[in-house]
Order: sequence, then structure tokens, then C-alpha cells
Amino acid sequence: MTSALSPSCAGCRTPLGFDITMAFQPILDLDRGHVFAHEALVRGTDGEGAGAVLARVTDDTRFAFDQLCRVRAVELAAALSLPGAVSINFMPNAVYEPAHCLGTTLAAARSTGMALDRIILEVTEGERVADAGHLRRILDTYKRSGLVTAIDDFGAGYSGLNLLAEYQPDIIKLDMNLTRGIDGHRARQAIVAAIVQVCRALSITPIAEGVETAEEMRTLREIGIPLQQGYLFARPRTAALPEIAWPV
Repeated sequence: MTSALSPSCAGCRTPLGFDITMAFQPILDLDRGHVFAHEALVRGTDGEGAGAVLARVTDDTRFAFDQLCRVRAVELAAALSLPGAVSINFMPNAVYEPAHCLGTTLAAARSTGMALDRIILEVTEGERVADAGHLRRILDTYKRSGLVTAIDDFGAGYSGLNLLAEYQPDIIKLDMNLTRGIDGHRARQAIVAAIVQVCRALSITPIAEGVETAEEMRTLREIGIPLQQGYLFARPRTAALPEIAWPV
């Protein structure tokens, strides 16, 4: 059964028409002093950024692009022996039938020997999904398959707390607009502290994105978020392990 908001089976056969690669940025566990995961960020093979790549994706090629991103991220992560998990953004509007569309991801994990619990699939809050039930079926299917589920850009998109009330992912990644300058912003501190309390009650792991200063890092740790990602620690590096600046 296809979703009204996703491509049909005919869309599965539409070739993407261009190739991609991935850059990786680490997510650090500052309490334990190790790499929790690396986020895979799409790049063009000639060095194009994510925006330029996404601008080439059409409604007809959305499914092929989504599938290739997953496979390329898993294959590169395995080839580079990336420590921790690999976190991959996916397009919920490209998934017409969750179990079927997951097949290439599972096949890539099998062929590379990557454990399923080392694959995090992130749905971005910024992509509008008209059918909330469809999104829940996707996330439920992924979780039952042994994958880790995450909501990216939490606090910036269309669903927010309503989605948490219906479905509890394993991870939420706080949008950088909440974390940026949080050390000098009492309202953001209060909001993030409240989100952390909700996460604890629901057994959800929070991650702070976009951390750029030592002051932001310290404030987020004091609030209760040791898992952090941002330019303070490392910039994304294409098809390679990035160098990490661990805080002293």
C-alpha cells in the first residue's frame, strides 16, 4: 500500500542521475570521553555542499536519493572504521512502505558487517509530513528492526512535543537555534532544561547540535547534555575521519 505523500513504486525505478559522497562530523560523549557517533552529511563528488546537492533532487528522484544516502553512509562508515554509530538523515516523504524501503539499508548493513544498533536514522523536523500516522509507522518499523531512531532539529520544525506524545524515539537532537548562545540566554536555558526532564521521563537521549563555544558546551553539560556536536569539536570531513579537538 503506497502513501499519498510518497512516491509510488514507479518512483523507485527512477535513477538519481548523479553520484554523492558523505562528510562525517563526530558527536562526542563528553562525560565518558569517547565518540558516540558520526553524523553523515551529504556532499557532491566535486565538493558541492548539501544545499547544492539537495537542489538537484526532484520529486521523481527523491526515493533514489534517500536510498543512496543510506547505502553510501553505511559503506563509507564501515570502510573508514568510524568509531561509534553512524547517524543518517532520511526523508520521510521518500518512504512509501516502511518495511520495503528499509531493505537496502539492511542489505548495506549485512554486506559491511555493521551492527544494526550502530545505525541511527534521523528524521528532520524541518520536513513537513502531512500524514503523522505514516511517520509513526516508519519509526516503529525502524525501531522493531533493531535500528536506532532520532528526531533531528528538535524544536525547529512542524511536530515538536506533539510527535513525542505520539512516538518516543531513542534520540532527539536539539536544534542549534536552541543551543546557540545558551550560556547567556535564560529563556533558552529554561526551555532546554525542561526538554531534558521530558527526555529523562521518556528514556530518550538528548544531543546538542551546533555547539561552537566553550561557554555553550559548559552550560549544556550543566543542564544535563553530555552528548554534543559542533564546530567547537570538529568540522565535517568528506570521506575521512575528522580531527577532534577534545575540550581540556
